[in-house]
Amino acid sequence: MTLADVTRAAVLAAVEEFDRVGCGEVLKSAGFGRSRAYYLDYGGRLYDSKPIIGYTHGVSTGTPWEAKEFSGGDKTVAQRIDTLGFKVAFLPNPDWTRDEIVLACELVKANGWRQLDANNERVRSLSKLLQSPAIHPGRRNPDFRKPAGVALKSYHIVADSSNETQLDKLVREEFRANAVEMRALAARIRELLRQEIVADLSVAANNPNVDEMSFREGGLALRAHFRRERDPKLRSRKIVEAQRRGLAIICEACGFDFEGVYGNRGRDYIKCHHQTPFHVTGETDTRLRDLALISSNCHRLIHRRQPWLMVEALKALITAR
Repeated sequence: MTLADVTRAAVLAAVEEFDRVGCGEVLKSAGFGRSRAYYLDYGGRLYDSKPIIGYTHGVSTGTPWEAKEFSGGDKTVAQRIDTLGFKVAFLPNPDWTRDEIVLACELVKANGWRQLDANNERVRSLSKLLQSPAIHPGRRNPDFRKPAGVALKSYHIVADSSNETQLDKLVREEFRANAVEMRALAARIRELLRQEIVADLSVAANNPNVDEMSFREGGLALRAHFRRERDPKLRSRKIVEAQRRGLAIICEACGFDFEGVYGNRGRDYIKCHHQTPFHVTGETDTRLRDLALISSNCHRLIHRRQPWLMVEALKALITAR
């Protein structure tokens, strides 16, 4: 008996039975765990690929397969589902981003650097918060950031296990080195997640005043920071103020003069940078003195890694060279 014995009609019968009994009961009775990545997508609902095929094999041949009887992986099962004319959804759980690890690390620190249980109310609350589409938009795995996964991440942060990532270690060390700033960053991330902020990355490709930064690596706080920096009104007002004071439109860190190098094409071309990160200030009214006019290279260097440099600190590095 092979996967070739499975028929389309039997798959439809299995779907009907799963809807009637419930996926959890079928998984339990046949010894299956949840699918890791591949699902039958039928009528907008997701069905775990191996359990559905295991049950379907029983409908087709009279002998259902249990989990221990599968010799192939999820991908092999998914290929058979596709061959039968059904839609297959590939939904692996994404790696944890720095934003997510910051929130998990904050949770662990508040618990005295001890792991937390999946039934812990704070774990359940964080799990719900991470369901926001802000970090991982689009359709997700049914187990995406469930309490059990958040609890497991808390274990990886606490224990020096083989499953701990380099990013886990880096964020943990950042908390230990600068707890105040990291707590402020965590608060900012939570705020943005509650607002379900989803950055429109297409803006960067068409806006000459935006660096080609890595928004995925920069996270929500950096996205929000750049959104505020993109405000053309603030930039225009800052340039007008500088001109009114008789100042040249040059980089406040390195002194680069776009007009001096490129002529008329470079006139008034400069970036407008918020000197204090929004994960520190939160939502606030921006004053012109909070802004700095800087070159593209200096802008990138300021945001290259956290903690972000103040303009004066970058200027001091340049002067020292």
